[in-house]
Amino acid sequence: MAAKKRVRKNKQIKASEVRLIDEDGTQLGILNIKEAIELATNKGMDVVEVSPNTEPPVCRILDYGKFLFEQKKKTQGAKKKQKSIQVKEIKFRPLIEIGDYEVKLNKIRAFLEQGNKVKVSLRYRGREMRHVEL
Repeated sequence: MAAKKRVRKNKQIKASEVRLIDEDGTQLGILNIKEAIELATNKGMDVVEVSPNTEPPVCRILDYGKFLFEQKKKTQGAKKKQKSIQVKEIKFRPLIEIGDYEVKLNKIRAFLEQGNKVKVSLRYRGREMRHVEL
């Protein structure tokens, strides 16, 4: 499993100055980190570092608990959209009758239409191994 990306908030932010964005999305400009934290606590929210790699780092004023909840919902939604492809296996014997062959062929078509991969294997039993040419 991949390592979780930790998001810094409030006093965990190392920079002395940050570019601050309000909860509405309006840019408040470049502020001292102490001023930014004070502004956020007056509103009952947190300063969360959104883009740490820029100079100065971009931070938003938002509710940290709500932010984590939305991030978790996003990742769960992305996981739901991913479809796992399964490999289905159909086994044939060398002396299979036409009816059985057609049923298995229809089953293979159904698996392929569903988006699964199909592995077809030929299984020999007992004396059938001696007469592989059949």
